[in-house]
Amino acid sequence: MATTAASGPTPSAGPHEGSPLAAHAPAPQPAPASPRQPAPISRLGIAAVVVTVVLWASAFVGIRAVGPSFSPGSLTLGRLAVAAVVLGLLVVPKLRGLPRGREWWPILAYGVMWFGGYNVALNAAEHMLDAGTAALLINVNPILVAVMAGVILKEGFPRWLIIGSLIAFGGVALIALGSGQRSTADVAGVLLCLLAAALAAVSVIVQKPVLRKFPAAQATWFGIMVGAVCCLPFSGQLITEVQAAPLPATLGLVYLGIFPTAIAFTTWAYALSLIDAGRLAATTYLVPGTTILISWLVLGEIPTIWGLVGGVICLVGVGLTRRRSR
Repeated sequence: MATTAASGPTPSAGPHEGSPLAAHAPAPQPAPASPRQPAPISRLGIAAVVVTVVLWASAFVGIRAVGPSFSPGSLTLGRLAVAAVVLGLLVVPKLRGLPRGREWWPILAYGVMWFGGYNVALNAAEHMLDAGTAALLINVNPILVAVMAGVILKEGFPRWLIIGSLIAFGGVALIALGSGQRSTADVAGVLLCLLAAALAAVSVIVQKPVLRKFPAAQATWFGIMVGAVCCLPFSGQLITEVQAAPLPATLGLVYLGIFPTAIAFTTWAYALSLIDAGRLAATTYLVPGTTILISWLVLGEIPTIWGLVGGVICLVGVGLTRRRSR
């Protein structure tokens, strides 16, 4: 999918084309080589990023809330089953064909790693760690994505992406420093979060080329279906736990399936089709701060001053990743 064009009298030059105004310059001269510039983002792209960040932040709180009623595998299968049905209602009527041959390989990869492995690992980690700690640990992910995108997708390492990412990571560290409740950071929980972050990072890189061939909703639905098939061994557990779970926990599972999964993964894929993977991943530095705000509103957990300051620094850092190198 092509990136959206910028509005205004001076369109920005793409990475392989000169400015259209160059031919009319009074003193033409060779354009100096410059680092790859971030593409302008449409309002829909910005909205997609905002929706993704908010809904993914709510997932950390939701997983922690329903964790006592559902084991990691059954929770993953339940989320994916709900998401497959909801998103399928939109995708299937417009589906004109399935991927063929080698087109399946990257879909199978991110379906297994992201929708399957990432969710199981994160759900298991949140049985040992609180939601805020898990959200902070997962934020190793943007750094991994930026490095892999620079090497594998040839996005390079723009100066402001690196600077902004480091500042945003510093904000995340402040949030961690000021965490009011010091949960027992079980080593297994930490390792599971780091595993989840690595699986998500690789999946972003694998998914990016798929979005050049398939719309965001279809690419997401294909991955959800693959992840759901991988989690079918947890079917018996899910049936037993749904029968025993209180209604609020079951509704929480449905929420996780519809909003952070069906909707947020689709808005993420849409944004990824418009924005470089490294720059988009940097926006997820906003997730821990947003998680703290949601916990404040929903669970009454008041953030510390360090958490608030760290959230502001994250905003500044993410904003800097969109600056253009000169």
